[in-house]
Amino acid sequence: MALSLYNTRTREKQLFEPLSPGRVGMYVCGPTVYDFAHVGNARPVIVFDVLYRLLKKSYEHVRYVRNITDVDDKIIAAAEQSGDSIDEITARTTEAYHEDMAALGALPPDIEPRATDHVPQMIIMIERLIARGNAYEADGHVLFAVETDKNYGKLSGRNRDEMIAGARVEVAPYKKDPADFVLWKPSTGEQPGWESPWGYGRPGWHIECSAMSREYLGMTFDIHGGGRDLVFPHHENEVAQSTCAHDEAEFARYWVHNGFLTVEGEKMSKSIGNILLVRDILAGAPGEAIRLNMLSSHYRQPLDWTEGGVTESRTILDRWYRAAADAEPLACDAVIEALEDDLNTPKAIAALHELSNAASQGDALAAGQLRGGANLMGLLMKSQSAWFKGLDATEYDISFMNKLAEPLPEIAERIDEQVRQAIDKWDEMSGEQQGTIYELCINLLIDFRKLAREHREFQTSDIIRDLLLEANITLEDGPDGTTWRRTV
Repeated sequence: MALSLYNTRTREKQLFEPLSPGRVGMYVCGPTVYDFAHVGNARPVIVFDVLYRLLKKSYEHVRYVRNITDVDDKIIAAAEQSGDSIDEITARTTEAYHEDMAALGALPPDIEPRATDHVPQMIIMIERLIARGNAYEADGHVLFAVETDKNYGKLSGRNRDEMIAGARVEVAPYKKDPADFVLWKPSTGEQPGWESPWGYGRPGWHIECSAMSREYLGMTFDIHGGGRDLVFPHHENEVAQSTCAHDEAEFARYWVHNGFLTVEGEKMSKSIGNILLVRDILAGAPGEAIRLNMLSSHYRQPLDWTEGGVTESRTILDRWYRAAADAEPLACDAVIEALEDDLNTPKAIAALHELSNAASQGDALAAGQLRGGANLMGLLMKSQSAWFKGLDATEYDISFMNKLAEPLPEIAERIDEQVRQAIDKWDEMSGEQQGTIYELCINLLIDFRKLAREHREFQTSDIIRDLLLEANITLEDGPDGTTWRRTV
């Protein structure tokens, strides 16, 4: 089966055929780096990461471009409110974004252009639009003249009244038409800006993606992705700018949009106070559980984010990791077929459930296909031990290390020196080294607990158990001894 994708432009599912055989270009709108990413921001990252993985399996050359918007009115407002410089805000927020998306198992894009590095390309494109009669200068601004584009509105399917209302247009005397949108605006005071033929200023939001996609994927490319909220006005305006600037050349051939996300049945809103930051969710759940929960609904459908959904996803992953053990990943036709059907992740997950059941009964082939099929979706990427023990964490809780020698002098005599040496050099250690010491200390405590139980010193045993529980370490006693796992 070949890949089919629902194309927002044609409003139907279409067989995917790249512009150039064996080569695929994909552009996805990235973050505006003024604040930490919330769970709604994470949905397109995960959706298009799955598509990227699928494309890489099928095509020799795939170029995935996802931008960083680092000049924007929201960033300026955040700087004014916080007192930090714009550079400080964008650097800090970009780093946090990278950390959060990596924790969700998302591969980095092949190219991650920043808007501020591509202002000259934006100026050139604006000059072309003016020369072709599609844009005009007014009061220090440059605006796109919507009436000059006969195809404007075809991507979103909106009529003129809907477009004006949907864009929440700024009423301004310098506009020839209320629907016209800004390509360039003047900058004053401490606002970031660049010299241009129209004075000192900065680009509008929409022109940024048109210029950056042109730079790295050409005038026409295969796939443009993003959230459904971007169809209008952002993507509609991108199409208008890009086609008019390049003599009506086709812009993106396939438009792929993920659906909206709500939280416990309500739209995320600062006024409601239900905006969930990715890093806050990661503090209580592993990234793969968040990812699986995100993929439990078809990408084009609305997704209601619930705490129960994350808990259920974690339970499912526990079961899959036990079933797959550490089998070598094998290709899984059922998962591939599901994903090639417009990224039907619920169908793919159903196939993984069947494989998990078979693998649990000792089917080695099913275990390999379970791991391989899940890997294609960015799941079961750890070893079984790493999943249950959490030893791949990038940062270990040093407060736990500090507590290790506190409960009993007998414990201190046994591990204090090792712990002290580790703590003294903790910040210099790699995550792998921290993990090794972390596991060593836990195993030492388990050994000491076993010895205490053998000598019927149950108070000592309970102290050790409680210490480990405080660190989210759960002990499981069985006929073959005691094993442990992290619960966060």
